[in-house]
Amino acid sequence: MENNKALTVTYLIQLGELTLKGSNIKEFERRLVQNLQLYLEGVHSRVTLKNGRMYVECAENACEAVEFSLRHLVGISGWARCYVCEKEIEDIKKTVMKVAQIAKEKGARTFKIDARRTDKSFPMNSYEISCEAAGPVFDGGILTVDVHNPDVTIGVELRERCFVYGNVEKVCRGLPVGTSGKGLLLLSGGLDSPVAGYRMMRRGMKVECAYFHAYPYTSMEAQKKVEDLAEKISLYGVETHINIVPFTDVQMRIKEVARTHEPVNGIAAEAYSTLLLRMCMMKTANLIARHIKCQCLITGESLGQVASQTVENMEVTESCCDLPLLRPLVGMDKEEIVDIAKEIDTYETSILPYEDCCVLFSPKHPVLRARVEDAMELYNALDCDAMIHEAYEKREIKMFNARNYVWDHYGTKDKQ
Repeated sequence: MENNKALTVTYLIQLGELTLKGSNIKEFERRLVQNLQLYLEGVHSRVTLKNGRMYVECAENACEAVEFSLRHLVGISGWARCYVCEKEIEDIKKTVMKVAQIAKEKGARTFKIDARRTDKSFPMNSYEISCEAAGPVFDGGILTVDVHNPDVTIGVELRERCFVYGNVEKVCRGLPVGTSGKGLLLLSGGLDSPVAGYRMMRRGMKVECAYFHAYPYTSMEAQKKVEDLAEKISLYGVETHINIVPFTDVQMRIKEVARTHEPVNGIAAEAYSTLLLRMCMMKTANLIARHIKCQCLITGESLGQVASQTVENMEVTESCCDLPLLRPLVGMDKEEIVDIAKEIDTYETSILPYEDCCVLFSPKHPVLRARVEDAMELYNALDCDAMIHEAYEKREIKMFNARNYVWDHYGTKDKQ
């Protein structure tokens, strides 16, 4: 880090849900600061948190990296680039005029002032500050007042210093990643699982990933697609590891047994193929989760979305879990999931035409309401525990983190 005189830009960051915490709020604040510092490692900046606000001071050439990081940081409700001025009303009015002029140049026509005074030694209250600061902007014909639906809300906060800023950019909200334990996400190439991982990150969970690959039945392009999705969600989760599990032998074993086993309660064994695959995935995921000390598994299942996601079939899937199984999308429809996928920039990657193993090995007529005991009969017939352990041992692990992404895309090392 260079000398502090070079830190010429200040960002004010509004905290979100964590402000409602009680005696453990310091731990949440500590983790939030730590996470932002991880994003900005190598970036010429300084992160501080005081009295319910977080601040980033940085060099001008680091602004892109800082703003990218703030747009992906879970646990804050919004941020704004701000001006720091003296706690004198005349200086405040000049600074508000500057912010108003910038807003006008960007197309704003109306404004209001939102003043907050935590420094009670200042001789004016919040309402008086708002009135005084708004006067020159209105009288000078820069903007007109609209307190109900303004184009720009100019914030004035009198704290240890005075901060003036324009519209706050709203972001992720939630709880800082790492404050709610760790879970293992079963990540496929579809729309749902990346969104499920993101939603758990917003609840403060650190998310690791597992992907089941059936080469050559699934292509290396399909694997690259899933790795790209892991990288995209790592931008919200600070970092994530993806465990790439070779599952071809297990899937071929499922196909063989499904073809040759007699029907179970009048239902062809082949109809259970997808459920058997998911049961084997859960068994493997449990091994991985235990090894890396995850406390739960996470899937992108949504009730009734496909045949394997009926209540009965979800019960079958869950029967192979030793750990809690979380389904953050269970009550969402596809349109809601697509909207979030677009918001977090996973949509275009998820719709690339590379199918995963679940799709390629799906039966034409899957069982819709399986019984656990029937599915377990077929699972036991697989006799595949040794295969599952071998797949677990042969998994490949790759790591993605937001810090490296910032370095690669914003050149922060070269700019210092």
